[in-house]
Amino acid sequence: MPLCVSSIMKDDKIIASILSTAQARGDEKTFCPSEIARELFPADWRAHMQEIVEAAIALQKQGKVVITQKGEPVDIDHIKGPIRIKGI
Repeated sequence: MPLCVSSIMKDDKIIASILSTAQARGDEKTFCPSEIARELFPADWRAHMQEIVEAAIALQKQGKVVITQKGEPVDIDHIKGPIRIKGI
């Protein structure tokens, strides 16, 4: 099955938004994934939260961001509850 071009473009927008927000906040401040979802999908942002989290996980695996809970880096294989994203 071929990849959907609009899906790839959406993924690219999510990744770009996470990275630009992380850069704007600096490496000491975190942000909630819902900020990205609200920015990109204002009408139905909740429906896109999992996509945002999955993109953040992929970026952490690449060493581009850190996902935290209660101010500490979290094991991305055992995320439970709210998370924050932090630039490196």
